[in-house]
Amino acid sequence: MGKSSLINRLLGRTRTAIARVSAEPGKTQEINFYQVQTDLGEFFLVDLPGYGYARVPKSVREKFAPLIAPFLAESPDLAGVVQLIDLRHGPTEDDLQSVDTLATVGRPTLFVLTKLDKLKRSQQPEAIRKAVAQLGITPDQALPFSSLNGEGREELLESIAALVFPTESDR
Repeated sequence: MGKSSLINRLLGRTRTAIARVSAEPGKTQEINFYQVQTDLGEFFLVDLPGYGYARVPKSVREKFAPLIAPFLAESPDLAGVVQLIDLRHGPTEDDLQSVDTLATVGRPTLFVLTKLDKLKRSQQPEAIRKAVAQLGITPDQALPFSSLNGEGREELLESIAALVFPTESDR
């Protein structure tokens, strides 16, 4: 359960999925836009192709860069980025490279540490600490998340709302 599962859980679509879920990572190979309506207003959640742990040939992953880089750098309405990291494996080389890319384009970024439920409770704090250290980020930039049981959902929704609908004090 990866990115599509997170999107479905986040949007409350656990019975009728809005994002197609596959048993094999890396099936999203295009940019998908989801229009989200909230009490605060409406926005688009944009699902970019996964590349970090995708089981796709390197040539296919290399085709993602021309789609993603301009979108991140040039989209005037892009409020921020949520980068998913599989907590079981920690950041991949591609994940670490994306940290540099995101720092270069200057977009606010939240790192969601997925598959929290796949680790024993006793393993979670150390896995989180290691991921934060490897990414070179502060702990407040990382959010543990489980698509299976929804742990971290409310915190992620609040973080996204703060990015998309900033208050005067946030600006």
